[in-house]
Amino acid sequence: MKDFIIQLGRLCTSSIEHIGDLSVLLYRTIRSSLMPPFNLRLIVEQLEEIGFKSIPIVILSAMAIGMVMVLQLAYGFGRFGAKSLVGSVVSLAFVRELGPVLTSLLVGGRVGSGITAEIGSMKVTEQIDALRTLGADPIKKLVVPRFIAAVISFPFLTIIADLAGIVGAMIMAEIELGVTPRLFISGMAGWVFISDLLSGVLKTVFFGSIVAIIGCYIGMNTEGGTQGVGRATTLTVVVSLVLIIIGDFFLTKLFLMF
Repeated sequence: MKDFIIQLGRLCTSSIEHIGDLSVLLYRTIRSSLMPPFNLRLIVEQLEEIGFKSIPIVILSAMAIGMVMVLQLAYGFGRFGAKSLVGSVVSLAFVRELGPVLTSLLVGGRVGSGITAEIGSMKVTEQIDALRTLGADPIKKLVVPRFIAAVISFPFLTIIADLAGIVGAMIMAEIELGVTPRLFISGMAGWVFISDLLSGVLKTVFFGSIVAIIGCYIGMNTEGGTQGVGRATTLTVVVSLVLIIIGDFFLTKLFLMF
């Protein structure tokens, strides 16, 4: 029992230290993001890596899920004679929850692991120490471009996922239910509002910052050579996805209050 309490105390102390260090990194990153000089080349490179290269997987996944949801809901709603509402329900679910969460989980896993692997490799090969020796700020050079790119890319990828999911649902609604695109869009217009879209997009600003900061923090604290990089990459994916799911609950509660 004594050993258990000691281990629990060490775990709590370590968790508090990590939260403190992470908060300091977030503060320094935001401050550095707002202060010149701005390295636009690095930001554009990260926008391409995080945003542009994630578009295909986002579109394919969103369309597939939109189609599957129409099939499942058509079966359930058909029992109550409400098949005409399937398209509207799927569209509303996509813009409020499925689009933001799906995008953040898919892109977060891909991007977070890449950020950690890249920065972690630099850490174990002492390249970050070399940057400090040369007088460069690793946060300004490594963290800020990835943070800005993630905060910008995630909302745009979410909008793309929303559109792809709705198009997939529209195609399947016409095939399975005989609902024409005109009828689908007119029904959706009465259910989905700008506030629904904005609430989903705003969530991804927070999700993008979570993925970027977690990936950079774990990468900059990687130890143990190549094996350490592998462990750090796995930890980044797990922590990021868990925080996204937990954060989605609190953000949803917050947005529903307004």
